[in-house]
Amino acid sequence: MLTGSGDTAKALQRALAARTGAILPLIAETGGVNAMIVDSTALPEQVVTDVLRSAFDSAGQHCSALRVLFLQQEIAPAVLEMLAGAMAELRVGDPARIETDVGPVIHDEARATLQRHVAHLEREARLIARAPLAAECAHGSFLAPCAFEIGALDALPGEVFGPVLHVIRYPAAALDPVIDAINATGYGLTCGLHSRIEARAQDVAARVRAGNLYVNRNMIGAVVGVQPFGGEGLSGTGPKAGGPNLLRRLSVERTVSVNTTASGGNASLLALDDD
Repeated sequence: MLTGSGDTAKALQRALAARTGAILPLIAETGGVNAMIVDSTALPEQVVTDVLRSAFDSAGQHCSALRVLFLQQEIAPAVLEMLAGAMAELRVGDPARIETDVGPVIHDEARATLQRHVAHLEREARLIARAPLAAECAHGSFLAPCAFEIGALDALPGEVFGPVLHVIRYPAAALDPVIDAINATGYGLTCGLHSRIEARAQDVAARVRAGNLYVNRNMIGAVVGVQPFGGEGLSGTGPKAGGPNLLRRLSVERTVSVNTTASGGNASLLALDDD
């Protein structure tokens, strides 16, 4: 059982296939290019609160974290202005302090990878906001949470595992192409939707290929045993952690078939039990 990267899952799959012993199952939960779709009926204050937590909690190092925010273009200016103001209030620093909102990424190598991606975005995309870094952040693997507006989802190289949010505007009539683009990534871990149209939520749930769809809430913090968690496609093999099928996947099934007519019918079995 693995929670980790797609590359690690594939390496384990190859290693298991090469074993000379018993054939073992692989249950993998990997990463995702997780998107949140926000339409014009959404409540901007709730959207911003949920975006902040989904994208920047634990420095964006949740496998379920928000990576791409799709904003309907009619409300994008107001929401982005509010988001930039909220990001300016984020405190980056020592996670042991109660006043800290965002801590460091896991190590210097991860920060260097993220910095290269951010440098690319600074050349190719539009900066929306970047949270301030305190002087103490000069020591440690800190990266300022940032948000960039990009033109299309296929501009991303894959999963960006850190506090970097990518924003894409879409016209109201283009919801279907948005879902198609999300599905085309091949990842399918989490997806979010902010809308007050119930039929839209039902439509997105039916069409998007993601293991978990979160409607009008943040995209992290699934409660095991209450909200089964796992993905599909490049995001995992299933079954979902905390779901009813996980233990069954780890079990071995055996079947005993008895031809009762050849052994004297049920009476002979009852006699055997008596002995």
